[in-house]
Amino acid sequence: MHDIVILGGGSGGYACALRASQLGLSIVLIEQDKLGGTCLHRGCIPTKALLHAAEVADTAREGEHIGVHSTFNGIDMTKVNEYKDGVIGRLYKGLQGLVKSRDITYVEGSGKLVAPNAVEVNGQRYEGKNIVLATGSFARSIPGLEISGRIMTSDQALLMDYVPASAIILGGGVIGVEFASVWKSFGVDVTIIEGLPTLVPAEDAAVSKAMERAYRKRGINFKTGVRFQSASQDDKSVTITLESGETVSADLLLVAVGRGPRTENLGYEDQGISMDRGFVLANDRLATNVPGVFAVGDIVPGLQLAHRGFQQGIFVAEEIAGLAPATIDELGIPRVTYSEPEIASIGLTEAQAKEKYGEVDAYEYNLGGNGKSQILGTTGFIKLVRKKSDGIVVGVHMIGARVGELIGEAQLVYNWEGTAEDVAPLVHAHPTQNEAMGEAFMALAGKPLHAHA
Repeated sequence: MHDIVILGGGSGGYACALRASQLGLSIVLIEQDKLGGTCLHRGCIPTKALLHAAEVADTAREGEHIGVHSTFNGIDMTKVNEYKDGVIGRLYKGLQGLVKSRDITYVEGSGKLVAPNAVEVNGQRYEGKNIVLATGSFARSIPGLEISGRIMTSDQALLMDYVPASAIILGGGVIGVEFASVWKSFGVDVTIIEGLPTLVPAEDAAVSKAMERAYRKRGINFKTGVRFQSASQDDKSVTITLESGETVSADLLLVAVGRGPRTENLGYEDQGISMDRGFVLANDRLATNVPGVFAVGDIVPGLQLAHRGFQQGIFVAEEIAGLAPATIDELGIPRVTYSEPEIASIGLTEAQAKEKYGEVDAYEYNLGGNGKSQILGTTGFIKLVRKKSDGIVVGVHMIGARVGELIGEAQLVYNWEGTAEDVAPLVHAHPTQNEAMGEAFMALAGKPLHAHA
């Protein structure tokens, strides 16, 4: 019997396997598709490769503004896909090498939980003292909306070998605004349809408003607070009808309404595991109600992020090894949207902080005062939220080009319960965008430098 049998080789599953192998445990890692899961093959990595291609396209367009003779002549999707697939291929090869170098039994095939301590794959039974469920997620649709032809999810959109003239995106969350950003840079006429009142509705209200301003400026169309009713397609276009009766037509419809847990027909409920709408319920130590069975990643309610899965996989390996790791604060997990402009946040929004703590202070440092941001030609801000009672910073929210690269320091401040007075004395290199973080904390501490009081 093995120490751990892991069902799913995505971010959470392989991270658990690698850490468990470091701790001297015997592991079986089971994956039905490709090691690396959605993130590496159909999610994070391919979308960010497309976003980089989009950034290069925009840079070519903007060269004349800074005296560089460059023009944008179009997109060759065959070459873009070669570039994207090359990135995926190199990372996939490296990950395969990592797993092979460890004492991990890797099994290819569709697994099913057949006992509280056993998974069956291709007629072979693998028993473990502990089972880790890490089967990931799939791109959701709306009931009655069939994914076919010109109606697609991100899975199909990432495989497209042409640039459409126009596109409708159903959903203004992270996936929706990222694809809108890519396609607009590629020359597509984009319209986002979002049922909630704002784009990126999970973000701080100030960030959502700034995102809408930025997208208007870029010429990305969007309709918020509107409800989708139906869609129809023919060999030339797709038309959606809203509940108001308004119709919108385009070359294709991208359904970006979130991701669902991949748990159906895997034997979870048969073994008595508590579920809720397909999600596996786990406590703060990621244990299910069945002794010895843990769950990690997108099948556990909460943020559906690869780095959350990584950390949960590491946590469970250490938990099984008896190291008693500290529990993971979901609010302390960085959230980044890789659109143009980028969004990065951690902790509570201002509204959430007021609801939880009562009186709070909030400060926005405008990137207009930051030298590197001026060089890059970006606008945006860094917003800090702190409790009035003790000054602890409980939220950091950013928007602007490349601000995702600034989230590391914000994460440390939040997770270490830092105050403005803790951060203000730290020296931030000039001229960097990271300097804007220092300026924001200096201002919150009552000693603004390149900012009005």
